[in-house]
Amino acid sequence: MSVKTVQRPPRADGTSRYVDHVMGIPISLAMRGRHARSRLGRTAWADTMAELRRLDSIFSTYRRSSIISRLDRAEISSDDCPVEVAEVFELAALAKAETNGAFDIWRPGSDGVRHLDPSGVVKGWAVERASAPLRVLDQTAFCLSGGGDMVCRVPSPDAPAWRIGIEHPHDPSRVVAVVPLQNGAIATSGTAHRGEHLVDARTGRPVRGVVSVTVVAASLTVADIDATSAYVLGEDASRWLSTRPGRTGFVVWTDGTTTTTGDGHV
Repeated sequence: MSVKTVQRPPRADGTSRYVDHVMGIPISLAMRGRHARSRLGRTAWADTMAELRRLDSIFSTYRRSSIISRLDRAEISSDDCPVEVAEVFELAALAKAETNGAFDIWRPGSDGVRHLDPSGVVKGWAVERASAPLRVLDQTAFCLSGGGDMVCRVPSPDAPAWRIGIEHPHDPSRVVAVVPLQNGAIATSGTAHRGEHLVDARTGRPVRGVVSVTVVAASLTVADIDATSAYVLGEDASRWLSTRPGRTGFVVWTDGTTTTTGDGHV
C-alpha cells in the first residue's frame, strides 16, 4: 500500500528529497541541480512512483490479485503474463545457473510446496526501470533508493559524487564503509531487517558464515541480483564475487571481519 508522498524541505546544498512507500519498502529520492525543485522534477518523481506501483501489481507476493500470485496458484499460465514477467524469469534463470542453483525464485513453503518468489530479482530491477523519467532531466543529479538499494546519476564527470553509507549489519546507527558514487548503483543483501528470509535454494536452509553482502555495479539490476546471489553462497561469497567483472563487492562475515573484491571502490 502506498502512502502520500512526503517532500522534505531542501537541504542547505540545494538537495530536494521525496519519500513514499510501495512494494512494502520505503522509496526515497534525492535530487540536486536544475530540476531539483521544478515542476518537471516533481512530475518525474510521480512517474517513477506510478511505474513502481504498476510493477507491484504484477510482482507482489503479498497481494493475492497480483500476476505472480495468480501464476503461483496456477490460475493463469506464463502466456497470460505481461512481458515483464518473462524478463524477470530470464534474469532469475541466469542467476540460478551462475550460482549452481543456490539462487532460485522458487522457494519451499510451509505447506511443503515450492512457491514463486521473484523478490530477489524484482526490487533492484524495478527501481532501475522506474528511474527512467529521472534520467532525462537535464543538469540534474539524483539518487533513487528502494529499501536502501540505490541507483545514482550525476550530470557531468566533475559533479560531486553521492556518498553512500553501508549500514553495519548489527547496528543500524553505524556504517562499515562509505562509497562515493557518481553514476552506478549499490545494493546490499542480508538478514538484519527481515530475519533469515534468504536461504540456499539447494538446501532450503539459512546461510551461515556471512551477515551481509554489498555490491557496486553499473546497474541496480546487476548489483541487487549479485548481492543476493553472493549472500546465498555463504562462505563462497567473496570468491564468487571476485569472478564478476565490473563489480565491487564488500562482504561482512559473522566474525565481524570484512572482505573487499573487485576494483576497491568500497
